[in-house]
Amino acid sequence: MTNKNIIAIDGPAASGKGTLARLIADHLDYAHMDTGLLYRAVAWQVLQAKDRPDEPAAAVRAAHYVAGRKDTVLLQNQELRGDAMAEAAAKVAAIQDVRKVLFELQRSFAQSPGKGYEGAVLDGRDIGTVICPDATVKFFVTASPETRAKRRLNELQSRGISTTYEAVLRDMRARDERDAARITKAAQAVDAILLDTTDLTPAQALEQALTIIEERLSWQVQEQA
Repeated sequence: MTNKNIIAIDGPAASGKGTLARLIADHLDYAHMDTGLLYRAVAWQVLQAKDRPDEPAAAVRAAHYVAGRKDTVLLQNQELRGDAMAEAAAKVAAIQDVRKVLFELQRSFAQSPGKGYEGAVLDGRDIGTVICPDATVKFFVTASPETRAKRRLNELQSRGISTTYEAVLRDMRARDERDAARITKAAQAVDAILLDTTDLTPAQALEQALTIIEERLSWQVQEQA
């Protein structure tokens, strides 16, 4: 067990969960982990070795390499952000032994986020249900497909990628359908608080989340008194 506070944030792509997680971590001075980047890093390592991401032995080797890194440089690789890496990450994430390796890494981070941190914020697809089922606060962040497509379009355009809203929306809906059939589908824990960011700015989503977190931490102190 740990005496650190853990904020678990799950949700589908472009729902705003990553932005919210970073804002919460910055505001509370908690450590932050984007767990989706771990799987993308594994996929990147596999492809760098010219192996296939759906080949278990190669994926597990890459997972051990990623888990063994003691810095975050690997996760800062901009190549991890592309759609091709997202597809490859979905393949390595479907391999149970890869998930076991990264499970231990994520659990360790949540319980021991580092010196000076009073807590950790983790965002992904199974944080509240699998990685940190006893998290202090759990959120499931969502938004309409149309809103998520607009956000994704802005992200792509900011990276110089030319596309259209219609194409992004079509891809987003197809991705949601594929996600529903995956082992790593975004799932809402029964005790997670649903936060719909469709009509919220990042600042508004942060304000709502912080109100909930502060209430939960207050209850926690009262329960321990």
